Amino acid sequence: MARVLFTAAVVFATIYAFVDCLQTNGRLLRVLPKAVWLLVVLVPVLGPMLWFISGRTDSRGGQPPVGRGRRPSGPRGPDDDPEFLRRL
Repeated sequence: MARVLFTAAVVFATIYAFVDCLQTNGRLLRVLPKAVWLLVVLVPVLGPMLWFISGRTDSRGGQPPVGRGRRPSGPRGPDDDPEFLRRL
């Protein structure tokens, strides 16, 4: 029974990681290009673990890694801009 559960968990994790890698924007990937990640994810047990640990940045779309189109962060609206608030 334990062997069946382990096999099911590995298959589920591999499928989930593969689909997640397919849907992840290329700017949010770390370490390797997307095509290589898709191959790495298919390695049983180790592939999905590597993907979940170091394959992508924040799953909610956090800042991309340095050097891959990172934009300077600034105020997003007038109420977030200290200069605007001082002029009020």
